[in-house]
Amino acid sequence: MISRRLNLIKESATLAIANLASDITKQGHDVITLSLGEPDFATPGHICDSVMQSIRRGETHYTPAAGIPELKSAIAEKLRTDNGITVTPDQVLVTPGAKQAVFEVVQAVLDEGDEAILLDPAWVTYDACIRYAGARSVWVPTDNDFMPREVGDYVTEKTKLIIINSPGNPAGNVFDRKLLEEVRDIAIDNEIMVISDEIYEKIIYGRVHMSIGSFDGMQDHVITINGFSKSYAMTGWRLGYVAAPPDIIKAALKLQSHSVSHAASFVQHAGVTALSAGQESADAIDAMVAEFRARRNILVDGLRSIGFDCKKPDGAFYLFLDVAPYGGGDVVAKLLLREAYIAVTPGSAFGPGSSDFIRISYAASRERIYDAIERIRDTLIP
Repeated sequence: MISRRLNLIKESATLAIANLASDITKQGHDVITLSLGEPDFATPGHICDSVMQSIRRGETHYTPAAGIPELKSAIAEKLRTDNGITVTPDQVLVTPGAKQAVFEVVQAVLDEGDEAILLDPAWVTYDACIRYAGARSVWVPTDNDFMPREVGDYVTEKTKLIIINSPGNPAGNVFDRKLLEEVRDIAIDNEIMVISDEIYEKIIYGRVHMSIGSFDGMQDHVITINGFSKSYAMTGWRLGYVAAPPDIIKAALKLQSHSVSHAASFVQHAGVTALSAGQESADAIDAMVAEFRARRNILVDGLRSIGFDCKKPDGAFYLFLDVAPYGGGDVVAKLLLREAYIAVTPGSAFGPGSSDFIRISYAASRERIYDAIERIRDTLIP
């Protein structure tokens, strides 16, 4: 007998598509997977070397549930220098992945009957975590640039949380200062917490990433979430973190200590290396971002050449493509997988107002992207 709470949660659409693509591949078909949120780059060598050294040093046992002191201090320093956020190491909680961080803080903040504001489209896991807490997602529509309209109009006496994600998944949108200040003012005026998911902060093209946690007055109203998966191509390592007011950290830590315990000890030591390696880490990130930029340009230019109207995303490694003229996101995603052997994610997974879209991840080689454009043309264009 399955609990009511878990029955409220749908299977992750991105993982479901990945499983279908894997099954079709096993049948002998050449599937181009453009559905996953995973950089297709190797983890930088100096980080891999450091984890091996950590294992050889015997750092393979339990750590404090909140994380090793060296990593918490490195994260606090990173937030100060990169993001303008001032926190002590005690206000940092290390988690096994940023997804776990989202889950823990949503459970820490929300009660049954509460409301949380999401900007449509939004990453699939936010709504699932809100539902698990017994709360309700309130979706704010966005414009053609995926910027929200009048967030304050959606605040009620039940609103306890706003979740923002910039650079964003699935649309690659980057929020400007004006929008962040609007969210800041709403949070302060209404005593609302803001989760700022900044996992894609380093993957940005020609824009400047701004952390709402650095804005005046936000110290007691913001929960900053980040991790190592995207910037350092460490998706399988499962290492993330939360920076938040002490009461939020204490509550999230309680949940973590009774569930996943802590992030793997040797992975935490590798995280210290990633943050402290200076130019070596910066060079690896710059090379990855340069390649993502080139792939983005190939994808957008190629789709434009066959008749699609799409703008270049400012961050992350996704394109949220309007396919309404071809039947909408669900229809097109199924068609591309079954007939063109291309795996993409239907927009309906990301919000009630996004069913006309598909999300295309350009975390794939240039050759595969060129091939995908040809297959899309042959399948969709008369």
